[in-house]
Amino acid sequence: MNTAWIMLALAIAAEVIATSALKLSNGFTRLGPSVVTVCGYAASFYLLSQILKSLEVGIVYAVWSGVGLAAVALIGVFWFGETITLLKLLGLLAILVGVILLNLAGGGH
Repeated sequence: MNTAWIMLALAIAAEVIATSALKLSNGFTRLGPSVVTVCGYAASFYLLSQILKSLEVGIVYAVWSGVGLAAVALIGVFWFGETITLLKLLGLLAILVGVILLNLAGGGH
């Protein structure tokens, strides 16, 4: 696996952690989750800046935002007790299909 793709996985993980901490920060009124949020987003964007030296921005952003969105949605359901509906599941599936199609188009290689 290419180093850029490993860095992209780390960028996604940092963004997902940051977004989850944002929910826990209670509008930035809780210090710990607020610090995790800021550091997580900073790490994610730094990694993205390095990844974009070798991969196309469209592919990187599609994968980063799509996988991150799906992961955060699942965390919302399983950790925060948020509801999931058929329409939400179809939306997540559409995102997944879009990311796969973009990668099959060859721009990520």
